[in-house]
Amino acid sequence: MRLHIPEGWDQLVDRIVDDAGNRAVVLLDGGSGAGKSTLAAQLAITLMPRLGKMQLITMDELYAGWEGLAVGSRILADDVLDPDAPGYYRWNWELGRRDNRVHLDPKRPLLVEGCGALTTVTARKATTSLWLELDAVSRRRRALDRDGELFHPWWERWAAQEQEHWRVNAPQQLADLVLTGQTTD
Repeated sequence: MRLHIPEGWDQLVDRIVDDAGNRAVVLLDGGSGAGKSTLAAQLAITLMPRLGKMQLITMDELYAGWEGLAVGSRILADDVLDPDAPGYYRWNWELGRRDNRVHLDPKRPLLVEGCGALTTVTARKATTSLWLELDAVSRRRRALDRDGELFHPWWERWAAQEQEHWRVNAPQQLADLVLTGQTTD
């Protein structure tokens, strides 16, 4: 199913609640600059009255630095989505290494956003999987406007990892819903 955000907002929220079962596990994937973080924060607030307070995880905490998209996907699959003892070691970007352990409650709803969130392994563990689509030119502009010079030298390397993730995992095809983001123009 394809939804345009924000017009399909109520339909999206209803779908997540309907899919939740005993515990919602929502995965939101898409390219850098597509608007995943903003959408995830809005979803967590909107879903709270119906599902309870969401545990919101960004893949940025899982990546092993600028070369770590695939590692982040494996950590999500193996550790964050562990049904018994979910958690992960947060990546410390300043020190360039793993840092403190974050423990997650296996009973509370979970929302994970970021490129690499949706793989063939993680899709089986999700109650709802989402792909946020936005054209490449808008995504690049938004990402570089957001992160400025910090991201600029890494853009091509990161884009190559995204392309590899898309080739290997086909997250857009795995998604229960494909969402169309909006440009700020």
